[in-house]
Amino acid sequence: MTYAAENPQSDAGSNDDLADEFLGALAALGGSAGNGRLREILEWDEASYEAVKGDLLSRRLIVPGRGRGGSVALAGGSEGEHSGNGQAASCAPRTRAPNGSRATTASSFEQAFRAIDDCLRKEAGCGTELDYTEQTSWLLFLKYLDGLEDDRAAMALLEGRSHTPILEEAYRWNSWAAPKDADGQLDHNAALTGDDLRDFVNQRLFPYLEQFKQRASGPNTIEYKIGEIFGEIRNKISSGYNLREIIDVIDGLRFRSQAEKHELSMLYEEKIKRMGNAGRNGGEYYTPRPLIRAIVQVVNPQIGETVYDPAVGSAGFLCEAFEFMRKGGASGKELTTEDLDTLQTRTFTGKEKKSLAYVIAIMNMILHGIEAPKVLHTNTLTENLSDVQERDRFDVILANPPFGGSERKEVQQNFEIRSGETAFLFLQHFIRLLRAGGRAGVVIKNTFLSNTDNASVALRQKLLEECNLHTVLDCPGGTFQGAGVKTVVLFFEKGAPTRRVWFYQLDPGRNLGKTNPLDDRDLAEFVELQKTFADSPKSWSLDVANVDPQTFDLSVKNPNAAQAVVHRSPQEIMAEIAALDAECGDVLTRIKRLLG
Repeated sequence: MTYAAENPQSDAGSNDDLADEFLGALAALGGSAGNGRLREILEWDEASYEAVKGDLLSRRLIVPGRGRGGSVALAGGSEGEHSGNGQAASCAPRTRAPNGSRATTASSFEQAFRAIDDCLRKEAGCGTELDYTEQTSWLLFLKYLDGLEDDRAAMALLEGRSHTPILEEAYRWNSWAAPKDADGQLDHNAALTGDDLRDFVNQRLFPYLEQFKQRASGPNTIEYKIGEIFGEIRNKISSGYNLREIIDVIDGLRFRSQAEKHELSMLYEEKIKRMGNAGRNGGEYYTPRPLIRAIVQVVNPQIGETVYDPAVGSAGFLCEAFEFMRKGGASGKELTTEDLDTLQTRTFTGKEKKSLAYVIAIMNMILHGIEAPKVLHTNTLTENLSDVQERDRFDVILANPPFGGSERKEVQQNFEIRSGETAFLFLQHFIRLLRAGGRAGVVIKNTFLSNTDNASVALRQKLLEECNLHTVLDCPGGTFQGAGVKTVVLFFEKGAPTRRVWFYQLDPGRNLGKTNPLDDRDLAEFVELQKTFADSPKSWSLDVANVDPQTFDLSVKNPNAAQAVVHRSPQEIMAEIAALDAECGDVLTRIKRLLG
């Protein structure tokens, strides 16, 4: 049975997408991988993974591997090329593309990222996953920029017009990073290395690129983004020889085609995930993708609508919304050329305060296929809400704002309900920036539903009176790695007051953690039941008329849950037995006295 038969909601187009995603991930892992490793990369539940795998095996696109724990390999390759543990036995050969650059085989993407991390571990200034991702990102961006220059030049030639390069020749990738000889090979005589390379990058390249912010015509241009990125981050690779090694690896990568970008984006997402798991502030950078996909499905953004994330982080919400809409949304309809242009240029907007997250967001969106991401480097909360006009509003807001942080008193002055909790300020921003009829799906701490402080009560009242809070998803502990807090997802529509709130208490039936994360299957029932707001052992509705008008308490209290049986400890039971024995003894003594 194919996975189409096992999942009646999927159609032929989505089946092909899943198969392509499976094959792309397998190729990115070297063409052979253990089932556990591959499923972790895909973030699929076991049933979906087995269904897709079974279909591909029946079509002979993959073959069983030799790993003891169960593995698969791409069909058509020599079995001797893969080791049983799912790793490529040796680096895949690189071939020359027609323009002289090295074409990247699928298996070299993961090997390249590993080689880069190995080099960065030698650097004293790079001690965490955050450092590895940051330093990889600015180099990947410059490599991407070189390809963008070539594309623009080719388009200008086809249209018979002149082309002015973004960068001066001396600062182009193929001039300073990877100059080529007549055969298209790296010209070792012209290529900088050692101290010369490090000094060029620190003293000439970064200052040159930083100036682009002042010279750009506007914040949505690629020139402005260049200036923003290189004005905020710094090269932490102190050894010019390590830098030379990393550049050689990145020069071998090609991500011009959609297929190449897709494979590279999956590995980049994996880096972001590891970075998110690296510390207590992980949720700041990484929201679990299965949760994001469920939120996007419920909110259901449409072509022609604008989608906004004012706390964009690594741009997970915008990337997943792009993928959902690119595939035709819930209907799966094929997009026209005009639809695709709208999706690329007039749909997504993000804002990010922190420098590292800003760089990662731009790179992540580029790798997912958004060619000129509209991500602004700014503190969203400093914007005066009283200045917001209709043209500033959005149809859809998807976000996981930072919680637990605080803002200065002058920033809090911008808001009707003042609070030191950044998430509460962001929630007011969401309500203000939504158009009438606009929809939102946002993550917030679960204590927002029940806190009794003045700001919490006032904000719940505002949300219920100005928006239709139709759905609350209660997430279990461990959903966000390292965050240490429980969260809920609020789904609301602006323009009408709330009459009823539908709650769903997510219970995957296991403890979530780094080795056992949330997956799509865990959220499938929620997505399905939410369509009709159906009651179930995990879901129920609350009539707002029954909410206390003094506190507007929306605590998650499942009336359908089985009453928990409280088992007393053996010590408590023995103490009660002893007490009953003593009482019986007293009664017998009194009876004996009466009988005399």
